[in-house]
Amino acid sequence: MQSSLRVRKRKLKSEINVVPYIDVMLVLLIIFMVTAPLLNLGVDIQLPQSAAKAITTDKRPVVVEVTENGKYFLDLGGGKRQPVDTEQLKAKVAAVMRVNPHAPVFISGDKRASYDVVYQAMVLLQQAGVPKVGLASQPDTGATRHGRG
Repeated sequence: MQSSLRVRKRKLKSEINVVPYIDVMLVLLIIFMVTAPLLNLGVDIQLPQSAAKAITTDKRPVVVEVTENGKYFLDLGGGKRQPVDTEQLKAKVAAVMRVNPHAPVFISGDKRASYDVVYQAMVLLQQAGVPKVGLASQPDTGATRHGRG
């Protein structure tokens, strides 16, 4: 009987120990602080230069970037570029076109990229239902102008 009395005399704690949760939160905070700057890295491409006028639009454009080695990156207007393969490119752009059929779509092809890779990107965009595709370029500075005679 004495052992049962001892149990009854103990007070039960009705508090939650939050120390382990704080430890987990601090570890997650450190992980996010380290990985967040890495997520915003862009793709290094060199656009060809042209004397074309800049296009102004109200809507955020969908941009397909083609790197020198033929890889595709997709920016759906939020400024975040994500690597995609051909099927993902077609599916994601088709989804955007279903929601907003008049969204501007541009291809930013690296000037060192193969013409075939840029052309294939245009074909994929056509298959995704894009009616018009623009090609992005850098403004011509005048020093590299290859003018006609």
